[in-house]
Amino acid sequence: MNAGPGRPSGGGGRNRRRRGRRPKGGNPHGRPSRDNQRDSIYTAPMDHSYRAALAGGNSNGSRPRHRPGFAPNYPQAEPEPLPMREDAASRIFGFVDDLFFQAKIQETARKLNVKVEFVKTEQDLTERIKLNGEEKPSLIIFDLNHASAKPLSLIPKLKSKLKKTSVIGFLSHVQGDLKQKAHEVGCDMVLPRSAFSQNLPQLLRRHGAAEEPITG
Repeated sequence: MNAGPGRPSGGGGRNRRRRGRRPKGGNPHGRPSRDNQRDSIYTAPMDHSYRAALAGGNSNGSRPRHRPGFAPNYPQAEPEPLPMREDAASRIFGFVDDLFFQAKIQETARKLNVKVEFVKTEQDLTERIKLNGEEKPSLIIFDLNHASAKPLSLIPKLKSKLKKTSVIGFLSHVQGDLKQKAHEVGCDMVLPRSAFSQNLPQLLRRHGAAEEPITG
């Protein structure tokens, strides 16, 4: 019998198999439904070893291992000030015309009870040394971008006269060629501005301390 209007062929739609319908509680492949997955979340006790990591160690009490190149940056302790000596001669001189670094060096030296004098020419330095009783300076600081001192010409002259005096220069971290030239003319240490600022207290205290008299 042909199907009448509004009736599908094939014996009606009541007994048709519905494709794609999943049985309750799962799917045709035996996987749990989303509702069951939500109800079956694993809730085991949390591993609290993260607390030890935040405290600076592992769960067994050992220190955490850091990836190469990512070592922790520990702040350096401020050095102790030197004993105050009003009659102490200046052992540190600076060819620095940058007002910011002049102020920074002066402030750091004041906290450490260290005397630092700034000079502009070789003649200025020679006269200051004479006033200090011919005591040779322990350290000479150079701003390698000094406008008038011409550090690359002056450093070898000073190194030939003051063989035991250390010479430290600072510059911008992008001036690789200038750094190499400064080493070639006798600069003992060349530091970027940031590293110079960071190590300034240790440098001033080390070179500002009076030499111990030789006995025996």
